[in-house]
Amino acid sequence: MLKNKKVVIIGGSSGIGLETARQAAAEGAEVIIASRTEEKLRTAVEALGVDKAAAFQLDTTDEERVRSFFGTAGPIDHLVITAAETAGGPFLSTDSAQARQLFDNKFWGQYYAAKYGAPRISPQGSITLFSGIVAYKAMAGSAALGAVNAAVAALGRTLALELAPVRVNVVSPGIIDTPSRSKMAPEARQQLYASLAGKLPAQRVGTADDVARTVLYLMTNSFVTGTVAHVEGGHLLM
Repeated sequence: MLKNKKVVIIGGSSGIGLETARQAAAEGAEVIIASRTEEKLRTAVEALGVDKAAAFQLDTTDEERVRSFFGTAGPIDHLVITAAETAGGPFLSTDSAQARQLFDNKFWGQYYAAKYGAPRISPQGSITLFSGIVAYKAMAGSAALGAVNAAVAALGRTLALELAPVRVNVVSPGIIDTPSRSKMAPEARQQLYASLAGKLPAQRVGTADDVARTVLYLMTNSFVTGTVAHVEGGHLLM
């Protein structure tokens, strides 16, 4: 169902975005990936190993750059926005500038991409935004991130009405093993994952593949819009 469709994935140079690009390309899609880091983009295109793949450097916090990107992208079928920097910390001691930066990166970045991407999308196409589990399960140290994720989910539901018949959905991942935690020492990271896995009903943390397959489902099922797809191994039940 993605054969010869053009899929734009912002944040497609690593982790969930790159795996989504790989799976879409395997289905025959023409894939355009965008992210901030040129070197990561080159590596990602090489890793995809397909002819129908292109890469663009893009900072989604820059509204004019986002507008220009979509101005040159031409008609597209599906837009996926996984790009985001996340951070946390105690509410009272966290610098307010960090909270504003979270909104700039994860909320406004997706807002701009949806705003300027939507006019380019086929009426049979879709937009997939990314929220996260702390919008739905309160966790100490995640006040700002939880607020950002909740805002993204609310944006997605409203856009599903305003942009129809283009479909708009939101993915809310739980604890996923991706390069986003690469700054942790490997042993500490594995200990964290093992501890969490023992508590989850699924008995493991998630993978990029788990989330990417959900994104492909949302892109290809033409009767799904305005929903939040939770990919969290039963974390919300705890």
